[in-house]
Amino acid sequence: MNDNLLAVPLWDAVTAQPSDVRGLHERDTLIISATQIDGLWVILSRYGDDIWQLDGFSSNVPACEKRMDFNLVPLVFRAVMKAMMYRYLRRGRRGGSRPKGSSMKSFFYATLPFLRHLAALKLNHFGAVTPMVCAVYVNTCKAYRQISRHHGKPLSQRGLEDRLKAVEALYELSQYTDDRMPMHPWPDTSAKALAGLTRLGAQESKTPLMPDDLFCSLFERAYQQVERGQQLLDLRDALHALTVQRKGQPYTTVNVAKNRHLDALGWEGGLKTLNKALIDLRTACYIILASTSGCRNHELANVQSGSHLRTQDNQGTVFHWMRSSSNKTDEGIHHWMVPEAAVRALRVMERWALPYQAMITAELLRRRRSNPSDSQIVEANKHRHALFLGVAQGGDQVRTLCNATWNCYLKAFVKDCGLSWNLSSHQFRRKFANYAAHSRFGDLRYLKEHYAHWTLDMTLRYSMDDSWGQHLDLELYTDIQTELDGIKLGVVDDWFGDSPLAGGYGRTLKQWQREPQNLLIFKDHASMLKSIAESTAIRSNGHAWCTADNDGCIGNTLERTRCGNCNNAVIGSRHTAIYQRLYEELKGLLHCPDIGDGGRQRVERDLTRCHDVLTQLGMHLETPLA
Repeated sequence: MNDNLLAVPLWDAVTAQPSDVRGLHERDTLIISATQIDGLWVILSRYGDDIWQLDGFSSNVPACEKRMDFNLVPLVFRAVMKAMMYRYLRRGRRGGSRPKGSSMKSFFYATLPFLRHLAALKLNHFGAVTPMVCAVYVNTCKAYRQISRHHGKPLSQRGLEDRLKAVEALYELSQYTDDRMPMHPWPDTSAKALAGLTRLGAQESKTPLMPDDLFCSLFERAYQQVERGQQLLDLRDALHALTVQRKGQPYTTVNVAKNRHLDALGWEGGLKTLNKALIDLRTACYIILASTSGCRNHELANVQSGSHLRTQDNQGTVFHWMRSSSNKTDEGIHHWMVPEAAVRALRVMERWALPYQAMITAELLRRRRSNPSDSQIVEANKHRHALFLGVAQGGDQVRTLCNATWNCYLKAFVKDCGLSWNLSSHQFRRKFANYAAHSRFGDLRYLKEHYAHWTLDMTLRYSMDDSWGQHLDLELYTDIQTELDGIKLGVVDDWFGDSPLAGGYGRTLKQWQREPQNLLIFKDHASMLKSIAESTAIRSNGHAWCTADNDGCIGNTLERTRCGNCNNAVIGSRHTAIYQRLYEELKGLLHCPDIGDGGRQRVERDLTRCHDVLTQLGMHLETPLA
């Protein structure tokens, strides 16, 4: 029987294995990873292998990145590193859960610089690692300058913390081996503190926010391509039919026929241009879905055919949802609310992916005929119904595109649009959260109808049953709240600038600001802004900032000029143009002969209110009824 086939259920075999390898002489046969093929478990890696195949990765991770190569470890530490990684795989860190493949791999590669540091110091066992040795390593990391595209730059605070946290993990895990680190690497501090991430105001790495004008241009170009996607796929399918008809003819002959067919249909540029347009169509669909759902790259990679569903509330409002799986939580399947633009992109991609899905089906048939125990059968099955597929360079194997490949396509798409921005896939989630937060403030400039659903206090009871809550991307709400907090902080910062404010609450703020004793209760300006932003309900109704706890005031809807004297309103310089335009329009209405006495009185009242607001904002106007 093949040594890599299990005669007993995997769970029984793995459960029987020890938690660590101390005192264990026959350790090379321990199971590291296995996969199930048609009900039969096949072992992928054993302890004695120099390369461990890992599992638990999302489908957008290529096979070459799902392994740990112990040949990269200095020889003197190879045995103990295997012992530590095995312990980590079986039990995880203290107080934590067992790691997934991505965590295993990240930890492994984060330890390599430290192990090479020890080898350079001529140390050959962990028992010789002292806090002084670790302190030298800290200084080495701080002095390190990166190469490649980060040429000359030091490690970021997060990058430094990752390296130092790996040393802390080595200390903990080495206690379960025969070669223990005798002391904590830095007994009186931590990796976070050494990296400078515990001080007040320490810089956090943050995803850059795409400018609105660039994002709108990018989205518009992408949506234009999605709109003509079905016609493009018609051309592709017509060429496929032509290929079937000419089966057996030379490749060049078939290509000539294809180009003639495209010319006859009015397509310019021939096959090369069409193939590029099809690749761009896939990128355009990705941009639409990433922009309107807030999904991460791996969550879009997990989207499969038939992932769209719809619900309807009691008032007949239709909600569209996109189903996928997320590796960020153990819940697995999640649903993201999407607009009709995203539904159209999904429909295009379902058709776009059909030939690629067929190639995977053909690959599965070949592999089953050749070797029913081939571990790649499981891998290929993971991608069989995916949408965002591609052919690996230099071969005919179809797999889900990885994140690095997506970033290349996205950058090329931006360049083709004539834009200048270093775009990467994770920036779309940040932009989604930012726009969703802006929708709360009423000043969303794009996709307004969709983002109106994403208010921070939104309830979904009409569109789903109670059990659905666990299937939503709740972390996305946290991201939206973070963006909302940042917007609120910026609004409050504007209030306490030098510009005048109108509205009842605006005038109160300025009066309060002029009293020095009021400011002394805060330790600094930043603390004051943060406290007020967190304690004040702030939203925009378009013509003022409303700080009321609810939106029942008619100043938000029917009688907008009421905000000028409302104790909950703050009117700033950004609203000046609105009141100027309203003021001029009201002056024109004042002399209309057919509005009656009641109409004239209302115009006079609103004219006076606008005049008072503009005066408080620093404008010099004539008497409103002059």
